[in-house]
Amino acid sequence: MPAKRSFTLLIKYTVFCLFIALPNTVLANFDFNANCLKAYQLIFELKLNAARQLIANEKRTHPKNAIVPLLENYADYFYLITSENKQDFERLKEERSRRLDQISDEDNNSPYYLYAQAEINLQWALLRSRYGEFFTAAREIRKANSQLQENSKKYPGFHLNSKGIGLINVFLGNLPDGILKSALSAFGIKGDVQKGLTLLDNLAQNLPRSTYEPFYEEVVFYYSFVLSDIVHAPDAYAKTMKYTARIADSSLLKAYLQAYVCARNGHTDEAIAILGSRPSGEAYQAFPYLELLMGTAKLNKLDYSASVNFKKFLALNKGVNYIKDANLHLSWVALLNGDTGAYNAYTAKVKGVGYTFGERDKQALNEAGPPAPDTGLLRARLLFDGGYYTKALDALSEHSGADYRAAKDKAEYYYRAGRIYDAVEKDDLALLNYQNAINCGKNLKYYYAATSALNMGKIYVKRKNNSRARAFFSQAINMKDHEYENSIEAQAKDDMKRIKD
Repeated sequence: MPAKRSFTLLIKYTVFCLFIALPNTVLANFDFNANCLKAYQLIFELKLNAARQLIANEKRTHPKNAIVPLLENYADYFYLITSENKQDFERLKEERSRRLDQISDEDNNSPYYLYAQAEINLQWALLRSRYGEFFTAAREIRKANSQLQENSKKYPGFHLNSKGIGLINVFLGNLPDGILKSALSAFGIKGDVQKGLTLLDNLAQNLPRSTYEPFYEEVVFYYSFVLSDIVHAPDAYAKTMKYTARIADSSLLKAYLQAYVCARNGHTDEAIAILGSRPSGEAYQAFPYLELLMGTAKLNKLDYSASVNFKKFLALNKGVNYIKDANLHLSWVALLNGDTGAYNAYTAKVKGVGYTFGERDKQALNEAGPPAPDTGLLRARLLFDGGYYTKALDALSEHSGADYRAAKDKAEYYYRAGRIYDAVEKDDLALLNYQNAINCGKNLKYYYAATSALNMGKIYVKRKNNSRARAFFSQAINMKDHEYENSIEAQAKDDMKRIKD
C-alpha cells in the first residue's frame, strides 16, 4: 500500500476512534474501540472465527462494553444466513433476549443504546422471516422501527439510523400480501419504498466521506440486496458494482454480492469469473450457497458441468433451504441431456427431499410435477436468465406459438418471446407477445400471463401512457390463483403508486 494512502487511512481511522471514544461524551458504555472495529470488519469479510476470537477477547478485557453483544449478534446473523442451519437458528435465537437485556442496562444517553437494540431486533426479524415465524418477525420489525425513529429524533446527526430506517421502509413498502404484511398492518406499520431507497443511496454515497466510513460495507450489503431482490431495480447491477468496487478483494461478502447481482441481472460470464476467483481458505465462513450460485450461472449458459456444482452444494449444505431447488436444476441438466430416467429420479427428490420455507423451494416443488418442460422453451428460459438474448431467441425460433398444443406451452412461448424482445427494447414485438401470453394463459395457474400484464404496464410507463399502464397493472393485480401471485401483485401495486398524472 502506498505511504500516502496508508497515512490517509490512518487519519480516517483516528478520526473515527476519536468520534466514538471522546471523554465526556455520551458514548461511555458503548466503546467501539480498535479491537471491536477490527472484529466488525472481519465479520463483513466473512472471517467469522477470527471475529469471534476478537469479540471474546474484548468480552474478557472489557466485560461492560455494550458493543460486544451487538457484535456477537452480527456474527450469529452472518453465520446463519451462510449456513442456513435451522437447528443452529433455534439454538442461537435464545441469545437475542440476553443481548438486549445486557444493552438495556447500559447508558441510555448514548446514540448506540437504541441503535444496537434496533439492529439486533431487525437482524432476528429478517432471520425469522426465512423460517415462517412471521408474527414474531413483525413484532421485532415494529420494535426496531420504533427504536430507530426515536433515536433519529434524539440524535439527528447519528447517520447510522438511516440504514435500518431505509431498509425497513423498502421492505415494508414492497411487502406482498400475506401473513407478515397482515401482522405488520395490525401494528399500524407501513413503508415507503422511495424514501427507503433514497436513505440507503445517500448513505452509500456519503459514508466514505464521513466518520462513519467503517460501516460502509454493511450499508452496501443491504442496499444491493434491496435493489436486486426487493425492488428489482434496472440499475441494480450498475449500482452494486459501483458501490462494491471500493471494498477490499479479501472480502468474501464482496464476491458474493457482486456474483449474485451479476447472475440476477444477465451478467453471467462476469458472475462465473467472480466466483471462480473468490477468496477462499479456512479463514472464511463456509458458504455452500456459492456452489449453487455457480451452478445456476453455468446452467444459464447451457454449460452442463453445472451439475458438479449442484451436487457439491448438496454435499456441503447443512441447512434446510435450496435443496429442492438444486435437485430441480439437476433434473433440468438430465432432461437437456436426454436422460429421462435421471430427470424422473431428480424430480422425485424435489418432491420427497428438502423443505419449503423459501420461495425458490416452493417454486421448485411446483415445477417438479408433470408435464416435463419442453426442452426448447427450457433452453430459451435459461439463456434469457443468463443474459444471452440472441441465443435465447434462436432457441425459440425453432418453433412458433401455433406449434404447441398445450395451453401452458403456448403461454410460455409467447411470454419468453415477450421477455426477450422487452430486454432488447423491441417494445412493439414485446407487447404483441405479452398480449398473446395473456390470452393463452390468463386462466392457468402459471405466472406467464400475470407477469406479462405487469411488464406491459412497465412498457407503457416508459412510453408515458399512464392510462394504459394502469390498465395492465390492474390486470396483473386482478389475476388470482397463479404462481408468484403475491410478488407480482406487490410489484404492480408499487408501480401503480409511482404513476403521476
